[in-house]
Amino acid sequence: MAKCKACGAQIMWIQMASGKMMPVDVQKIPYRTDVPGRGSVTLVTPEGRVVSGNMDLDSDKYGYVSHFSTCPGADEMRRIRQ
Repeated sequence: MAKCKACGAQIMWIQMASGKMMPVDVQKIPYRTDVPGRGSVTLVTPEGRVVSGNMDLDSDKYGYVSHFSTCPGADEMRRIRQ
């Protein structure tokens, strides 16, 4: 497992469909997407898809929260696009 260089938290890396790597928090979040309307949580799946859903402890689907949304030093770590 890796550590965030900005805050020291444990993180994982997930390869997105674009091929880029996304840092995520290590806690698995069970979710469901069958509720109409926008979900209350946005997650990255292990396959690298971004989904909106609702937390559901009974679900067998899970995702991870992007570390950019929880890291206090995220702005310092973002790459500058040219």
